[in-house]
Amino acid sequence: MTLISRRLFGLAAVAAAFVLPAAMPASAATAITGAGATFPYPIYAKWAEAYNAKTGVRLNYQSIGSGGGIAQIKAKTVSFGATDKPLSPKELNEAGLAMFPTVIGAEVLVYNLPGIKAGEIVIDGPTLAAIYMGKITKWNDAALAKLNPGLKLPNMPIVVVHRSDGSGTTFIFANYLSKVSKEWASEVGAATSIEWPVGIGAKGNEGVAGNVAKTRGAIGYVEYAYAKQNNLSYMRMKNRAGKVVSPGMQSFQAAAANADWDHADNFFMILTDQPGAESWPIENPTFILVYKNPKDPAAIKQVLDFFGWAFAEGDQMAEGLDYVPLPDSVVKRIEASWKAVAGSGR
Repeated sequence: MTLISRRLFGLAAVAAAFVLPAAMPASAATAITGAGATFPYPIYAKWAEAYNAKTGVRLNYQSIGSGGGIAQIKAKTVSFGATDKPLSPKELNEAGLAMFPTVIGAEVLVYNLPGIKAGEIVIDGPTLAAIYMGKITKWNDAALAKLNPGLKLPNMPIVVVHRSDGSGTTFIFANYLSKVSKEWASEVGAATSIEWPVGIGAKGNEGVAGNVAKTRGAIGYVEYAYAKQNNLSYMRMKNRAGKVVSPGMQSFQAAAANADWDHADNFFMILTDQPGAESWPIENPTFILVYKNPKDPAAIKQVLDFFGWAFAEGDQMAEGLDYVPLPDSVVKRIEASWKAVAGSGR
């Protein structure tokens, strides 16, 4: 099987071409097996290419969504699972799992409106929730017009696109909407899979990006790298402080600065709707799940060696894809936590 494709961010059909069978032995000497979140797939693929060039060890990663990643690590068909929705300390203990973050990434709202460029549309949380509840159905609705004075919005139906698979990206998006809309919190809530009031389902960040790209009038939520690499138009957002911010490293770092890792039990962290005039409102760490007592200690050592290398050598690659690297102090805590994992060699 080929190394994860160099064409990292194509449409869903392209990404699916590099999915490995779940049954591939985790103990293969030259391969690490993992599955889960599509949100960090771009940076994991970038790291994998560099790590393979340095060590000859390949990362076979199935970008199938956080729900799938949790299911596969619990089924012990991969060496690690990846999820954007952090598991609670209780869930981790019950499953015998350890969890640690890798990077912090942000979600953006993307759209397909001919004649309107990236960053020209501003949206706020309550309006976004109303769109995803089917209460705002046209692009020239009064609520959107008020947020965008002087911008000629078309009299065109809004085509809502959302994830169809169990997704940590969905959890973070819905968690944000639950914080900014009481109606969303009470009627829909936040989980990896939710009962969507309206919209078209698509699998993975790749699928949402692909659907928005080909559908006039569409809106969707994706990890920022997918928006950039697929040349999708993205919205600016009004944050908790009432300031309009653009997606980018400055606003992502501003929100990430609020993370209180010293009091994060088992690294559990949610960073949506953070305070601060420059903070981007929809972002969160993404996480890795491994067994504390794995059936294949050698495979776990390969996993931790890979992520240890990524923490030491991969920050510039992460920043190049607009992920926020973890502070050195957090990395030291993570690596210290690996001592509790049997076979880690630490």
